[in-house]
Amino acid sequence: MTSVIHTRAELAAAVAAVPGEVAVVMTMGALHEGHRTLMRTARARAPFVLVTIFVNPLQFGPNEDFEKYPRTLDADVAACAAEGVAVVFAPSRDEMYPGGAPQITMDAGPVGGILEGASRPGHFAGMLTVVQKLLMLTRADVAYFGEKDYQQLALIRRLVRDLELAVDIVGVPTVREPDGLAMSSRNRYLSPADRSAALALSRALRLGAASTDAESALATATKILAEEPAVRVDYLALTAPDLGPPPASGPARLLVAARVGGTRLIDNVPLTLAPSDRLPDPRPRQRA
Repeated sequence: MTSVIHTRAELAAAVAAVPGEVAVVMTMGALHEGHRTLMRTARARAPFVLVTIFVNPLQFGPNEDFEKYPRTLDADVAACAAEGVAVVFAPSRDEMYPGGAPQITMDAGPVGGILEGASRPGHFAGMLTVVQKLLMLTRADVAYFGEKDYQQLALIRRLVRDLELAVDIVGVPTVREPDGLAMSSRNRYLSPADRSAALALSRALRLGAASTDAESALATATKILAEEPAVRVDYLALTAPDLGPPPASGPARLLVAARVGGTRLIDNVPLTLAPSDRLPDPRPRQRA
């Protein structure tokens, strides 16, 4: 049976009673199949899985959707129960930030200022701050994050490495709808026409990643996105797996962000580059 708790004291007592590993899945609620895949992956490793549900105000900008972000706690708890989650920790804002907005937050570093960080200043400082707090409060041995939010995953791995935190960070591949659209809590905001147009993102990434040449990968993806006028591209970028400059050969990442209607979507895929005599321009490609 899944227990739902709301306070630090309840969380401390629940974690203290665990004889083995504590596996954590951190979410902002509005759970979908992607989140449930994280839970199932965690359950395959650890019998005790804890899901956190907290819409973190620190990672929303002044013009973003904090107030309208979906809050569906009853449905979320039911999903967690169906996946065998032991505990759901759903704190209030005051429970997470008892002294009000923290005066000291995490610095996301250089990687926090590119791609999503360039479009959403302060987002990753807020995200890393709450992740660090939740890692400490839950005493997690292992934490699971989806690769759909790839820059987030890369920064959390860097946080754990740089601060020498004793927790294993596991990335889980993006879960997609049957037509290829990456699952996201924001997909519910898409009209039928917008949802159809949004398929250009996954199509561009899939066909771009089919190339083993960096320039061809970017050119293919750029062309597909340009053919869909309803998609307003924020960035399209080819990077190393750690989001540094793209390698001459080997594993890489192709990432995109775009607005479709009033909804901002992100997606990414891995690819492997063949050796080449020249490197692509590493700067993100943009279209108004």
